[in-house]
Amino acid sequence: MRIFVFESQSRQGLHAFAGDIAGSRLPDRVGPWRLIAGSPPGASLPHGIPRRRIERAIGAEGFQLWRLTDAPAKE
Repeated sequence: MRIFVFESQSRQGLHAFAGDIAGSRLPDRVGPWRLIAGSPPGASLPHGIPRRRIERAIGAEGFQLWRLTDAPAKE
């Protein structure tokens, strides 16, 4: 499955994976969305996110939202 990566233009730091280049099933309430990348079948996803989990979510819901969190501060 080819996976497309989007970022929300209204919610800073919010991203989504979708199964189509238009992001047609992404939620409007946190859009608009901007396409930032595509991932060919079998390729690794950003930040080590498990591809199988994302593919299942896209199959069930049409998308998967994600947000980067700050790494804990090192003392």
